[in-house]
Amino acid sequence: MNNGISPISTPLAPAAGGHYSQAVRHGDLAYISGQLPIEPDGTHRPEADFEDQARLAIRNMIAVAQAAGSSIDQLLKVTVYIVGVANWRRFNAVYAEMLGDVRPARSVVPVPELHHGYLVEIDAIAACAR
Repeated sequence: MNNGISPISTPLAPAAGGHYSQAVRHGDLAYISGQLPIEPDGTHRPEADFEDQARLAIRNMIAVAQAAGSSIDQLLKVTVYIVGVANWRRFNAVYAEMLGDVRPARSVVPVPELHHGYLVEIDAIAACAR
């Protein structure tokens, strides 16, 4: 019995690398797992500059949201983990560029390190069409 919980998976974002789903949908909400800046085909490039990593992580989040039946303008809450508080302004610039007028609730959490040596990870909660 899954109680209306559906796992979400798309080849347009990297496959889940552990015991989790790219996202799960329950009712009209999608809970999007942390997206690292990994290419959808699984290629790792932790040496990429911060802005490129931020763009790829955001693209992955959007791809998973769309696979769940959501869209960028239905993002409700975004949590971003960045290595080094000094990268906050750089992330904010990329985020504003990619989301435009969309302004979901958001938290930016500076952390000392992330998996595989990446500089940014992003997760979200999004509303979905029925």
